[in-house]
Amino acid sequence: MKIKKINAKECPKSSERNTMIAEIIIDSKAKKLNRKFDYKIPKNLEDLVDVGSRVLVPFGNFKTLEQGYIIKIKPSSEFEVKEIAGLEENLSEDQIELARWMARKYFCNVSECIKLMITPGTRAKSKEKRISEKSINFVYFKKAYEEIDLSQLRGEKQKKLIEFLKQNEGITIPEIENLLEVSRATVNSLVKKDILKIVNQKIDRNPLINKKVQDNQKLRLNEEQQQAYEKVKQAIDQNKWEEFLLYGITGSGKTEVYLQLIEATLQKNKSAIVLVPEISLTPQMLDRFMGRFGKEKIAVLHSKLSIGERHDEWERIKTGRAKIVIGARSAIFAPCTDLGLIIIDEEHDSSYKSEASPKYSAKEVAYQIAKQKNIPLLLGSATPDLTTFYKAENKECTLLKLTKRANHSNLPQVEIVDLKYELATGNKSMISQLLYEEIEKNKKEKKQTILFLNRRGYSTFIMCRDCGYTLKCPNCNISLTYHRSQNLLKCHYCGHTEKPVKICPACQSTKIRYFGTGTQKLEQEIQKLFPGMSTIRMDIDTITKKNSHEEILRKFKEENMDILIGTQMVVKGHHFPKVTLVGVIAADGSLNQDDYRANERTFQILTQVAGRAGRENLPGKVIIQTYNPNSFPIEYAKTQNYDKFYQTEIALRKQLKYPPFCDIILIGFSGEIEKEIIEVSNYMFKILKQNLQKFDINLFRPMPAPIDKIQNKIRWRMIAKGMVTQEVTIVLNKCLQNLYEKNIKHTKISIDINPNNMM
Repeated sequence: MKIKKINAKECPKSSERNTMIAEIIIDSKAKKLNRKFDYKIPKNLEDLVDVGSRVLVPFGNFKTLEQGYIIKIKPSSEFEVKEIAGLEENLSEDQIELARWMARKYFCNVSECIKLMITPGTRAKSKEKRISEKSINFVYFKKAYEEIDLSQLRGEKQKKLIEFLKQNEGITIPEIENLLEVSRATVNSLVKKDILKIVNQKIDRNPLINKKVQDNQKLRLNEEQQQAYEKVKQAIDQNKWEEFLLYGITGSGKTEVYLQLIEATLQKNKSAIVLVPEISLTPQMLDRFMGRFGKEKIAVLHSKLSIGERHDEWERIKTGRAKIVIGARSAIFAPCTDLGLIIIDEEHDSSYKSEASPKYSAKEVAYQIAKQKNIPLLLGSATPDLTTFYKAENKECTLLKLTKRANHSNLPQVEIVDLKYELATGNKSMISQLLYEEIEKNKKEKKQTILFLNRRGYSTFIMCRDCGYTLKCPNCNISLTYHRSQNLLKCHYCGHTEKPVKICPACQSTKIRYFGTGTQKLEQEIQKLFPGMSTIRMDIDTITKKNSHEEILRKFKEENMDILIGTQMVVKGHHFPKVTLVGVIAADGSLNQDDYRANERTFQILTQVAGRAGRENLPGKVIIQTYNPNSFPIEYAKTQNYDKFYQTEIALRKQLKYPPFCDIILIGFSGEIEKEIIEVSNYMFKILKQNLQKFDINLFRPMPAPIDKIQNKIRWRMIAKGMVTQEVTIVLNKCLQNLYEKNIKHTKISIDINPNNMM
């Protein structure tokens, strides 16, 4: 919708006859502005604006117009008010209500939640900087990013633009000006240096435009699949709200159930949202969905799309041209017309919880949307989140079970290797003798192998053997990781890089040694142990380019490469018919984390990775290497026995009073002035102790966070345990507001319920 702009001016008291007043939330992260402001609705906009409209308004002494959202319309105001200056976009009342619910639940501003629901690329505050849907000048790299001489770059704006284009190559100049506040002159200067080129071409920003569609025939459901299908379809037909958990072993045909339920939804002329946890899963899911429904009905939303592509996909969804939305966490906010079904695949995955404000859970938001619209919500997993399964056990959601593999293939044989024994026999390699023999055998039989190691880089830390000095990031109190391919030390928290050192900065010793193992080192060792074998690596370092994740998976599958090496993005949901061997290099990484979910995450990862082997008629084998072979998550993962794992772990959680028997409240404090952080955190502790006395909440004193500095920000935290009811949420919000009214200038406060990361 184009901006309809009129002159902003002070208006008479709104008690005048026929004057309508809009209560508006200003688009700002400032906690002080998380409240309503009254504005007069001009006559020429009265028929256009409604609750949910995104408008431009004059605010305070700002020279530019500010963006705001109408949350209520009323006949009068007790104040003298200014006039709305323009209209940009309309959201529905349901979306505004959802944003208000999220703001209360996730302790953030309403405007931050509304931003998740507006069309990507249209957040500018003036007409001139809105993304043009008809611009034909696109910006591309003239040479590969790796070939760019970064020393040519002058100033922060040029560096910022180059980094941005790594993920958004093929973006328009107006988009660059809008999103980066980088001028056309900056683009032109990089064109002159032969780093960038401007290409004039017809716009068709559909990420599926060049994808090949392979026919995907509807399969006959087995008895268990049919029963699951019928129960969910009944809720679709009756327009009934119900939450379902589809708990099926790996390879049991959950996706086919999804496809047929979506077909039933489309037959009622309704749309569906399908969430997947990893971008790497999206191509495979897309292939199956396009093969069944064609390209035109499908829209895809994830972070690897350019802003322009996301903008155009959003418009296709909003206008009803796309009826099926497939995407990562944020796709839950897609503006579907007449939504009829929400599916969350691999529902146990931690990526459904946002780490940045708003710290929302896509599962909780999906629950709220489904309830709001009276539609079914279907969660699917081979290793359900313990809290979800606990709800199903207590009849709070409907449990649907798939206990057999859909194509009658058998679960893989799993063997556990004790690495302590390997060391005792003199094997210091990352590859045990058994795994070595099985890789050799697989190669001879022309079958494929996946090797899983959940650490990227080459070495995880560098230490001086004389004095114990460890190289750490100057911005974060965390060890730097060595990346051999670039010969750089990198911080995985802030992105800082530096050259490796040969002399210890503390004692001047030359005994600098590299410790730990990452995927780069594993790849090098495999190439050394198995010369002639083709390998490909998939981790966050190899998927920086657009569509690189899709290309890696395509090459492995279609070019029949021998070994795929990767982090957890290779273990979830992929279907490779020729993979018969999976090796877990170090199962203890997730087991030794300082987190109450360490057992659960270990079991989930091992069960998921085991599920990649032997998915067709070929027998599969999984080898798990560990120093803790008797640990119960590893023992139960060996037999893929979720039920036994659940019974053991839920008993431990109950005894220790961890979720689902309580909630964990993490209150974080960060800033550059430690004295203020300490004062603020102690004051917060004091007021929370007073206000939470009547609730069964165990509050612990504030302490420095385990990682006490990230991006030059000092970090403290305070933890509380107890059930977070609606009343507790109100108290927490009031205490937070109380603090910000005290004019805290340098300390940022965040509240996260059941966070993914306790660090």
